[in-house]
Amino acid sequence: MAKKAAAGTPATALLTAQKVEHTLHPYEVSPEAPNYGALVAEALGVGAERVFKTLIAEVDGELVVGVVPVTGDLDLKALAHAAGGKRANLADRAAAERSSGYVRGGISPLGQRRKLPTVVDDSAVALDRMYVSAGRRGLQVALAPADLIRLTEAVTATIRT
Repeated sequence: MAKKAAAGTPATALLTAQKVEHTLHPYEVSPEAPNYGALVAEALGVGAERVFKTLIAEVDGELVVGVVPVTGDLDLKALAHAAGGKRANLADRAAAERSSGYVRGGISPLGQRRKLPTVVDDSAVALDRMYVSAGRRGLQVALAPADLIRLTEAVTATIRT
């Protein structure tokens, strides 16, 4: 039933097309809630270190995706270094939404409209499953970190604070 509800997100379409093992997890948390990531983890009944947020930053004028655990924040200096740049700032909301094709609170690292360089925090590598947005608010997808890294052609680095 959850799969049917997610039909149509570019992220789930990509996972299905690539025959990647994944599970979908709907939840209800207001995107305006403080400590949103921790509330999502709680709603899903999983450790917060397994739930990752997708942030889009501008590194030396180019958009880059950072995927970090909800337990911390994105270290912009570390992201810039991992992406081969010098300076990073969070991208403005409109640019992030336009580039990814997703809305804030539902940006997935998978199936983005424009393929961007991606850096996944290296803490993901130690996990058997990680949770990221499935491409819309209220829906997470659990998958093996290796699959996420492969599909996004990501590099891994310590980019969390």
